[in-house]
Amino acid sequence: MQLAADVIDAGTSLEVYHVGPPLNQGPLPTLFYFALSGQDSLELAPYNQPVVYLRSSAIRIFSFTLPGHGPGIKNTEAIQRWARAFQEGKDPIKEFINTAKANITFLIQQRLIDESRMATAGLSRGGYMATHLAAEMPQIKTILGFAPLTRLDLSTEFNMLPESPIIEQSNLFHLIPKLIDRNLCFHIGNVDTRVHTDECFMFIHKLAKVAQENRIRSPQVEMVIHPSIGHHGHGTAPSTFLEGVNWLKEKMRIA
Repeated sequence: MQLAADVIDAGTSLEVYHVGPPLNQGPLPTLFYFALSGQDSLELAPYNQPVVYLRSSAIRIFSFTLPGHGPGIKNTEAIQRWARAFQEGKDPIKEFINTAKANITFLIQQRLIDESRMATAGLSRGGYMATHLAAEMPQIKTILGFAPLTRLDLSTEFNMLPESPIIEQSNLFHLIPKLIDRNLCFHIGNVDTRVHTDECFMFIHKLAKVAQENRIRSPQVEMVIHPSIGHHGHGTAPSTFLEGVNWLKEKMRIA
């Protein structure tokens, strides 16, 4: 099924792309999903597989264009563009998150979002951004990642750069104190050499330990390991997307 996203102008530098029930139906459970550009995240197969699986559910899905993506830009060059931005003294991660938060505030003010049922999800670098966004917005209770990037400094594009506190601080491990009370599930291949399976496990394990240390007796933190597929073992199978979507629907209490 071909999906076509609506475009909403939130008055920021990032357009809001939307699929789901008509906006005049008012506030509904909401997912913010990131993979590539805002439009491609929602429309382009196979990256939009979670969106396809949710198309019959009463849920709004929004996306914003990730840094280093957009018309005329190769998706494969995105992380290289992030590295170049950091070299120039910029912080594309923080810039994106600040603008995304402004977009979400606008959508809440427009009464399009059920604030009690909000989630983020993403693929690879999109899972990384989804986790950053949830960490900065406590009302987002559910986080789903597919083959998520956890450490920028281990990316091929970054490993030749000099050590930088700003880059190191952008790794997901530093978000752990803000995430201990969330529902979080990461899916990854058993030998993912692009984003590193072992780093994903270490993040999940440390998050669960810190949650327990803060008297959360059963941290709702999960990691699902699948046989690796695709280039660098970094692919995600349709069945994995479906498994993640079913988990998301259960946590968000949607049919």
